[in-house]
Amino acid sequence: MSAPDPRHGADAAAPAEPPPGGGAPEPAADAPAPGGPAAQGGPAPARDAAAGALRDAAGAAGARPRQEAGPGRPGGAIGTPAPGGPAAQAGPGAAAPNPGGPVGGTEPAPGTDAAAGAGRPGGAVSGEDARDRETRDLAASVPDRPDGAGGGRPDAPDAGQGAAGPGRPDGPPASGRPDDAGGRAARAEAAFREAFGRDPEGVWAAPGRINLIGEHTDYNDGFVLPFALPHTLTAAAARRGDGLLRLRSLQSGGGAVEIPVAELEPGAVSGWAAYPAGSVWALREAGHPVGGMDLLVDSAIPTGAGLSSSAALTCATVLAAADLHGLAPDRWEVARTAQRAENDFVGMPCGLLDQSAVLLSTEGRALFLDVRSLETEQVPFDPRADGLTVLTVDTRAPHRLVGGMYAERRRACEHAARVLGVPFLRDVPADGLAGALAALDDPVVRRRVRHVVTENARVLETVALLRAGRLREIGPLLTASHASLRDDYEVSVPEVDTAVEAALSAGALGARITGGGFGGCVIALVESDRAEACAEAVRTAYAAADFAPPAFFHAAPSPGARRVLPPPA
Repeated sequence: MSAPDPRHGADAAAPAEPPPGGGAPEPAADAPAPGGPAAQGGPAPARDAAAGALRDAAGAAGARPRQEAGPGRPGGAIGTPAPGGPAAQAGPGAAAPNPGGPVGGTEPAPGTDAAAGAGRPGGAVSGEDARDRETRDLAASVPDRPDGAGGGRPDAPDAGQGAAGPGRPDGPPASGRPDDAGGRAARAEAAFREAFGRDPEGVWAAPGRINLIGEHTDYNDGFVLPFALPHTLTAAAARRGDGLLRLRSLQSGGGAVEIPVAELEPGAVSGWAAYPAGSVWALREAGHPVGGMDLLVDSAIPTGAGLSSSAALTCATVLAAADLHGLAPDRWEVARTAQRAENDFVGMPCGLLDQSAVLLSTEGRALFLDVRSLETEQVPFDPRADGLTVLTVDTRAPHRLVGGMYAERRRACEHAARVLGVPFLRDVPADGLAGALAALDDPVVRRRVRHVVTENARVLETVALLRAGRLREIGPLLTASHASLRDDYEVSVPEVDTAVEAALSAGALGARITGGGFGGCVIALVESDRAEACAEAVRTAYAAADFAPPAFFHAAPSPGARRVLPPPA
């Protein structure tokens, strides 16, 4: 295998044998099932009953009928794209390389820097302990809520941890309008003044993100298509002259976490404060003269819902610290520094998807990112203009049996790449999938490979449809992605599958889990006038299954991270 790459986080050591994925052996797994993704034709799943709709969409994608939901279920096959679809090796078609600087109108904070981490591999180990800490302590907008997986980077609490309980507040308002960045910034400014007895020098905002499609492809050098949410985290900050770092959160409660910046090292800070502390540490490790700082954070991003609240926190901190200390990075340097904070300081081996989405997204666009080349394209994606909405369901699913499962899947992909003689699974073309699967002995590893290869193809097909203005036609691809994540990557849970099936039964054009899996959020592409009917169908299905009530909001593609007070010149 090639040397570790900062785009993918830590280079997890491969096991002597492929790790078990919890699935049972499958018949005839050495070849993909015939047929392309659902977008190539087939019944509209929204017209069918819930379970039948998802089976139809999965069948159109070449998947086996759904079996019992949750980890440990045998996987199913997802076929290759229909002939004539995009090649799996294609990158952003019309995009020029984007090495840094302003992207699509998202202005970098003046004088920011984050050169740390560029070209530097992460040294993180399995993310289960770090993500467990994050889900308990990370500053975000649902204070008493047990947390779960971050997008593409799931946490790993013990089985049963995070069970929903009464009194759990709902997430952000069910509104597609960007949250009031100015009002939230003023609130953070006032709270900073109360906490630290002086004015902040600035306030920065960083959004959460949703991955429209392209799950578990980033650490396989593939393609992703995220967009930023209207819900943001704000960070108010000011320099200190005594070398002390003081961190406060309006959501975590308690007093400030304090540590001299000279004493920052992995393991020195735990809980939510590890993320901003790690961001300062990563800048200093790169040789930047970042000194003491007071920082207060306030967030409207739900934690544990797969919406990348941790990436928002690290990106906002890097922007603030670099700006205050007169540094001037490009956006990729900021992203790599934020990634290094998670990889090396917190201990979470995440890829670069979340930081890229937080920093590079623009309003009314989805960010098409080739993780290998770092080329980007701002693809038109404005559901509201087409009479559609992205209904987002916070499933409130407790995270069960997920200890080490993210790392297992990553190791399985790396093992498969070595066996196939390719640097990453990105290098397995869709038309070569049958031969690749035939070369792999372990049926679980075959399923993991099949998901990654076909998911990359689904990203490319989705981008092609969006470029052509055919937004409604991406729905079956979203549903096929969910079937693949459920059956081949085995990262779904009953609450998630129930939400997907209920939304489809009520008329959604497509629906899927978003984020790393094992809980989190479901997105459903729906006609705007069917959104409440879809939400009610999910509520009814949850009540029948005796699940905790879900929460809902409408996700509108929104701007990336930026300085909001004082506004950039």
